[in-house]
Amino acid sequence: MIILYIVLAIAILLLMVLIHEFGHYCIGRMLNFKITEFSVGFGKAIFSRTNKRGELISLRIFPLGGYCAFAGEDETNPDDKDAFTNQKAWKRILVFLAGVTFNFATAVIFSLILLCTVGYDIPQVVNRMAIDGSTIENMVDGSLVTNLENVPEEQQLQAGDVIISINGEKIDFAYGSNYNDLVNAEISELNNFLDGVRERGEDEVEAFRNYDTFPAVVRRGDEYVDVQLGFYQVQIERTTSEGDNTESEPELVYSYYWDVNVKAYVHTFWEGLERAVPFAFGLAWVVLKSLWLLITFQLPISSIGGPITTIATIATYTQTNLSNILILIPLISANLAIFNALPIPALDGAHVLFTTIEAIRKKPIKRSTENMIHTIGLFILFGFVILVDILHFLL
Repeated sequence: MIILYIVLAIAILLLMVLIHEFGHYCIGRMLNFKITEFSVGFGKAIFSRTNKRGELISLRIFPLGGYCAFAGEDETNPDDKDAFTNQKAWKRILVFLAGVTFNFATAVIFSLILLCTVGYDIPQVVNRMAIDGSTIENMVDGSLVTNLENVPEEQQLQAGDVIISINGEKIDFAYGSNYNDLVNAEISELNNFLDGVRERGEDEVEAFRNYDTFPAVVRRGDEYVDVQLGFYQVQIERTTSEGDNTESEPELVYSYYWDVNVKAYVHTFWEGLERAVPFAFGLAWVVLKSLWLLITFQLPISSIGGPITTIATIATYTQTNLSNILILIPLISANLAIFNALPIPALDGAHVLFTTIEAIRKKPIKRSTENMIHTIGLFILFGFVILVDILHFLL
């Protein structure tokens, strides 16, 4: 069964790369560039066909990439009007940026699909612990205490509320804070408070009743409402025995639970359409932050990976839950867009940089020098992705 998920992972990665190359192809066609070949995969050709425009369309043996080849892109021939290097600089820049743009557009489209089908980071209240069947009371046989007793009902969470912020921190996986992190921070504060109560020998129940709730903002229907969030305490009497002593002594045990059950908020189409672009930019921002952490040695190199790691990750996540594809596709698309936009030799960003310098200087850098830089960069990139794949699986 895992083989099917690996095949699916390869297909997804190949699709993302093909979308990138198709961007180069489409803009090249629109600007009347001469295209010699559009290839799916690398290595020996398994199938090839020349279309009516003289373009070779080929399928090659290694399905981990592809390319769009333009006439005269690696040479200087001033007499060849069709040569890529003889086209206007702004046209070439548009072609170089087309792959990145198509990848980002894919991230936006699949972000819209994700937000409108399963949702992602914005939590919505499914039920309160003490209502809708008293969830906690059904879990355990014990008495229930809450620190929300003095909070009016309309200022407490209700089923259907969409939680926007907690303690003034916006909930947004990229530009704000993660919902679980914010809740865990409040749980940690509660535990620290209770540790102090126990050390001082105070009445734990009474101290908990007076423990401060904390503020949040929710969207309730069409309105934004300020609410107070809190916890529930379950008191259970447990009977314990010591050694061979048949007599047992009841012990009161306190357990603490977060106020609500939540699920990811599923956006309407128009809400999703409004948020899809910022969400895709958020994915790109997450990639950039990870890159910065890597450069500054705050993130180990073993935490990233090349194409093999990507395939393994996709296969693992889709095997866990097929709907994970909906977040993996926009994330990989944003990743490819950011990665290819970097000014690293052999990548689109470097080609844009060289072409921009050419436009400013009114003459190109020596083509043989530029080609050598890109070739060396390509070998370094191949070596790097192989290395990070090895390190990812070894460390």
